[in-house]
Amino acid sequence: MTRRWQVRDQALGGQPLPMLVGIVNVTPDSFFDGGRHASTAQAIAHGLRLWEEGAHQLDVGGESTRPGALPVSLAQELERVVPVVQALTLEGCCIAVDTRHIAVARACLEVGAHAVNDIEGLRNPAMIALCKEFQAGACAMHMQGTPQDMQQAPVYTDVEAEVGQFLSNILDRWVAAGLSPQALALDPGIGFGKSVDHNYRLLKATARLRRRFPLCPWYLGLSRKSFVGRTPGVSPGSDRLAGSLAAALAAASAGADILRVHDVAATREALLVHQACQEELP
Repeated sequence: MTRRWQVRDQALGGQPLPMLVGIVNVTPDSFFDGGRHASTAQAIAHGLRLWEEGAHQLDVGGESTRPGALPVSLAQELERVVPVVQALTLEGCCIAVDTRHIAVARACLEVGAHAVNDIEGLRNPAMIALCKEFQAGACAMHMQGTPQDMQQAPVYTDVEAEVGQFLSNILDRWVAAGLSPQALALDPGIGFGKSVDHNYRLLKATARLRRRFPLCPWYLGLSRKSFVGRTPGVSPGSDRLAGSLAAALAAASAGADILRVHDVAATREALLVHQACQEELP
């Protein structure tokens, strides 16, 4: 049974299968689907399609954080995401805004967003205060470096211990602010300042890391990421879908509560079939 994630007035999860967060990139340069849904109308249509496919939440972002990506202005990010968030919430969708900027998070919460997905791991105390003001949920992610330099030469003495300590510090600050740990999802940041080996070490540590944080939902973003294509034996021309589904099944088996994915329908089908294979025959 997955852990519940409290996001404003909604409690997500609590089901046998992980919650699926559908990715809505309102950007021209995201690593997988950049430009496919860059206009407001395209992004809204894509979000509604993912919702119909079974997404439990939509993650709307207006700034690419792929390796080497350059920041965008606040005005541009606001222009990209606020109309999409507002339209999707009016359609009844649960929304997280994927941003590291206070002004963007506030604007989206004001039009109905339920959570903030912060790749900077709530380092800015003002982001925690903002979540408290709106009683919003949050996802805090670990990242070594910045999107501009994070993949140049990531180094850890012990990646599991270091990422775990970073997330523990975030949780301490969140609880000290008077917020519930059930409202804070924790993300080890696969692909964000990690080598292929670091990514696999963290994935294999999913069960241990989840046990370390017994009240927080465990959040993983694996979908279509470069480590899938760099796995030994995988074809250089792979679209990474099959590998992403395999990683999702492994993460689900290890107890992951939330999976952030590009392919909601395919991931949901894979999880359902995997679950059926595990069930005992009558």
